[in-house]
Amino acid sequence: MEDYNKVIESLGVRYIKSKNLVLQQPFTVRNFYDVGNTLILLHKGRVSFGEDSHVVEEGEMLFVPGGRATRVGYGNEPGGRVITNDDLITNKDKFFSSNDHIDLIGDAEQSHSFVSFDAKVFDSVNFFASLDVPAFLINKNKKMANLIKQVVEENIQDLPGRERLISIYTENLVVEVVRYVLQNNMFVEQLATNSTYFKDPRLIDLFNYIKEHLGGDLSNKVLSGVANVSEDYVGQYFKMLTNINPQDYIEYQRMERAVFLLRTTKKSIREIGKDVGYKDTAYFCRRFKMMFGIPAGKMRRRESAMNI
Repeated sequence: MEDYNKVIESLGVRYIKSKNLVLQQPFTVRNFYDVGNTLILLHKGRVSFGEDSHVVEEGEMLFVPGGRATRVGYGNEPGGRVITNDDLITNKDKFFSSNDHIDLIGDAEQSHSFVSFDAKVFDSVNFFASLDVPAFLINKNKKMANLIKQVVEENIQDLPGRERLISIYTENLVVEVVRYVLQNNMFVEQLATNSTYFKDPRLIDLFNYIKEHLGGDLSNKVLSGVANVSEDYVGQYFKMLTNINPQDYIEYQRMERAVFLLRTTKKSIREIGKDVGYKDTAYFCRRFKMMFGIPAGKMRRRESAMNI
């Protein structure tokens, strides 16, 4: 348990967004995807997930790890229209309306609330993505449900201390998710592995160097100098501890940074591509769409409109 405490203490949590949404028509997203982790609380109606369409009951929560495409269905009618994540982003107002009335949260038919957030170890590694786990159901948990509602309510209101309370509630929410995973013996082997490699100082140096130099040269030759191991061995060393190839990890970090810049700046796609290490804008755009299923421009339009 001590190792898990250290991992939790090392987690840097960042709130991304939250909403209370009302369903306009039943549909299924065959590849729901976001960089941030998403926690959905079903108030009324029906939500299903996975290829076997596991059902989320009212009052239960669905956790979708960041960086993992998941089939998610909304509405009481089985089957129905199947769309892509791209379709949802492009036509979001056809599928959901946003509820900004606190008194109606939890009362509207076919409604759910969600909170999206980052949770990174040493502010470098997406903790839940590193577990390589699928979306999972959280049975009725009043504490987590109340935290989701509190985040959504604070987001709706423009009151003093709003940002601070949202940050506090989101951090509490992440701790509760980790506790739930531990208490239910979920992904214990992955957690044990992570708690071991997150303590390796050379790996931490690599994480920090990659984060600080995303726009520069991150070849295995450069990484070998940071970790003080041979160029031939650095890839094997990194994969042995993290279960991922270093260049794949670097690309994910670059794309995650690109999404952040799309959400928070007015930089052009070309500028963002260069900032995260892609000299060829066309190649950057191809890799972005391959990873997220949508063009970078549509990702930006999604964030400038209603957040889904």
